[in-house]
Amino acid sequence: MKPVAVFQHCHNVQPGHFASFLDAHQIPWQLIAVDRGDPVPASIDAFSGLCFMGGPMSVNDSLPWIPQELALIRQAIAADMPVIGHCLGGQLMSLALGGEVTRNPVKEIGWGAVQATDTSAARHWLGTTQAFDAYQWHGETFSLPEGAVRILGGEYCANQAYVLGPGDGIHLGMQFHIEMTEALIHDWNTDWADECDVNKALPSVQTTALQLSEMPRALPVMRGVAEQLYRRWVQALRT
Repeated sequence: MKPVAVFQHCHNVQPGHFASFLDAHQIPWQLIAVDRGDPVPASIDAFSGLCFMGGPMSVNDSLPWIPQELALIRQAIAADMPVIGHCLGGQLMSLALGGEVTRNPVKEIGWGAVQATDTSAARHWLGTTQAFDAYQWHGETFSLPEGAVRILGGEYCANQAYVLGPGDGIHLGMQFHIEMTEALIHDWNTDWADECDVNKALPSVQTTALQLSEMPRALPVMRGVAEQLYRRWVQALRT
């Protein structure tokens, strides 16, 4: 099988559990570290699927790699090659397909509840999962691109995850960070602790202490949902 291309946009926003999942299922993958100057491929031909990670930048910023990634996303979706986006990655997918990325009404940081929609697509991707606490760290949100179906929503951000493509979808865009590991959560709360402090009065923002205290309960549950979503996504990989 050709590798899954995994695009990293910031040194500490790593593929985390997504990479662990691929390794556990013996699915090859190739890290394209845009943050370290790796070029964005011009073609999808060398890959079986595309994965886009998050980052603190906006998809509306004037960065040279953004239009290149948007073009690659459009190329993959036109060819029915599965694409998955985590936070910024989900926003890139929306923008590539004619959606908009705008400021969310509030910042979301920490563990936040998301609920499944009553759709066949949600049941296809989530199985019996109705709700869980997802890990959030974002200030912007995406609109649903044409043809997309929302499968998860939340109180502070309506569009938490969507799917599109043939059947009940083969492409998955998420606003939350389902790829998180314990190490990544600690790293973000070290590197970006000031963002929690500045916004701690918001009900949608958790302090570092609260995030870490909730982690033993929330992370294993979210890990189970990640396994479900990733298992569904890899079924459409090119062989």
